[in-house]
Amino acid sequence: RNRCQSLDLSGNTRNCFLTGNPDSYRNLIDKGLRCLLDVPHPSGQEVYRNANHSSGRFFSQSSQPLGEKIPSLLISSVGQPPCHFAAWNIQINRSFHTSPSLQAAPVPLFWIIVKPAQKLFAIILGRSIRNWWKALPPNKRELFKESARENKWKILLGVSSLGVVFIMFYFTHLEETPITGRARLLVFGKEHFRELSQMEYDMWMEQFKSQMLPETDARYQVVERVVGHLSESNKDIPQVSALQWVIHVVDEPGVNAFVLPNGQVFVFTGLLDAVSDIHQLSFILGHEIAHAVLEHAAEKASLVHFLDFLSLIFLTMIWAICPRDSLAVVGQWIQSKLQEFMFDRPYSRTLEAEADKVGLQFAAKACVDVRASSVFWQQMELAEAIQGQPKLPEWLSTHPSHENRAEHLDRLIPEALKIRESCNCPSLSGPDPRLIFKLNMQHLLESSKGRRPPNSTKQDPSKPKVDFPHT
Repeated sequence: RNRCQSLDLSGNTRNCFLTGNPDSYRNLIDKGLRCLLDVPHPSGQEVYRNANHSSGRFFSQSSQPLGEKIPSLLISSVGQPPCHFAAWNIQINRSFHTSPSLQAAPVPLFWIIVKPAQKLFAIILGRSIRNWWKALPPNKRELFKESARENKWKILLGVSSLGVVFIMFYFTHLEETPITGRARLLVFGKEHFRELSQMEYDMWMEQFKSQMLPETDARYQVVERVVGHLSESNKDIPQVSALQWVIHVVDEPGVNAFVLPNGQVFVFTGLLDAVSDIHQLSFILGHEIAHAVLEHAAEKASLVHFLDFLSLIFLTMIWAICPRDSLAVVGQWIQSKLQEFMFDRPYSRTLEAEADKVGLQFAAKACVDVRASSVFWQQMELAEAIQGQPKLPEWLSTHPSHENRAEHLDRLIPEALKIRESCNCPSLSGPDPRLIFKLNMQHLLESSKGRRPPNSTKQDPSKPKVDFPHT
């Protein structure tokens, strides 16, 4: 049986959930996260930093469950919580790195650079074929057509052989996805892609260097504890224990978080403002860690590269067949959009759904209340509706819609609860957060029915006047 780590995040806490208008998101660290982290802290805990401080790792002498190690955190600008760290596979790294000037470019980066040249070559080749055909005298055109009809089987055999080469290339580069076992195309080597992720890391660090929160900030320590507990609870998975998880909290209002393939975790403070409790934050970070563990970045880049290479054939044909350059440009645009909406975006949504499933399993093994995962996406859907943001069809997006994500998670929650139970986690106390959210939405609709803002005939959708009930 997989190793599990017990964490009581719900037994001695009040149920806090997202209530209030979008302007209150900024205060949720003080209101929602504070009460969910209000776990009793026993006396006598001695936690120390490893003597090898330069490595940036922290270890704990205690072998007690993590739920007993987390003190009461008051996330505010006044005062910082004491530092208590478990033996997590986390490296704290605040330095900036630059790649050696003579280092060879990673293979994925090379293909990214040459991609425009490939398309330009296909356009020039197709246009040259068209101009050559136009320049042929009528009698030579007829001779060429007659020759093509006589050799149609040879032509068909050549085209079929080219198709077989692509099919063989596809099936010889299939690998099994970790954890889920799904077959996927992987063209680029993992080591090459991690070199590329290091370059991406340098770019993000340069962009956010003035917005990084210090290690002493309470919000940083919350993220550090959550990521640390997730990695510790899932260290039986080789892909989890093989990575050094490096925490970066960016003072940025966007609701966003991402994890690079080399284990660099970036969390925006806007996400900390948007989540209503520690369980939601644990699920979101579990989802992002799942992306790195499942190597989704390398997989997506491999698929895009394979499709782009195939599209060069169609691009050449478009520029060869279309009688004018203007029509060829339109045909090229249609071809690119068909590839995007028929392959790229649906595949991205598939990867997001897989990360939701695996991230939920990660959270379940960490004894998180996995029922809060679907509530987060319901909250996001509600917030966008209140702010008047347009609701785009899912097929236009690279991510599933908030509503569909919540429904998908609801279907996965029973299995996650069984995983949680098999890990000997403490029983979940209190009502189901999904039921609480539903009841509060009903109360909100009833209380807001017929209400109008005073002395105003037009309401700013970004600043709703409806008061959410608080619990």
